[in-house]
Amino acid sequence: MAFAAVVVVTLDQVTKALVVANLPEGVVVPVLGNALQFLSVRNPGAAFSFAVNMTWVFSLISAAVVVAIAAYARRIRSMWWAIVLGMLLGGALGNLSDRLFREPGFGRGHVVDFISTPWMMPAIYNVADSFICVSMVVFVLLVILGVNLDGTRAVSEKQQRAMTEASATDVAGSAPTGPDATASGAAVPESGTASDAPGTSRASRPSADGPLGPDPK
Repeated sequence: MAFAAVVVVTLDQVTKALVVANLPEGVVVPVLGNALQFLSVRNPGAAFSFAVNMTWVFSLISAAVVVAIAAYARRIRSMWWAIVLGMLLGGALGNLSDRLFREPGFGRGHVVDFISTPWMMPAIYNVADSFICVSMVVFVLLVILGVNLDGTRAVSEKQQRAMTEASATDVAGSAPTGPDATASGAAVPESGTASDAPGTSRASRPSADGPLGPDPK
């Protein structure tokens, strides 16, 4: 996740620095005709130039997003979740750094936007905004697919019930039935006489006539 975030922040800040140094504000530079243009603007609002009078609010929201992602970082075991949250973290940090350190002041800085796609939307945006949008799309897909942060798949109640019924059927089918089950479970009774005990000879048993022979009468 950290690697993805660093890549996004680096791309965002490098491209913004190049735009600030080489592209005057308000000048349109066609890249792919009208499909893709570069147009440098300063945005005091949120992504895609939304809510331009709420700079402090979006600074706080960006900071909260960064803290929340950092708090969940240790729970992430899924590669996809690491990439998604890394892109979201990098995008949030990229725009947050503009709001904190660019003019007109701390927490009120204007974000550098320069990517224009008139055929798709009238708003101007930047690299951080692009990664935020992509990460949110993949975020929704992972939630729909039931992929947890640890990489496991969430099991619905219906699936859990089906698995339980299948397990119960397997157990019932493997249990022995009929005469064999009775024979295998029957206990062997103990002998009721000492003569049946192993190691006891008939000669060693005392006679009913006594030890000296028949009782004379």
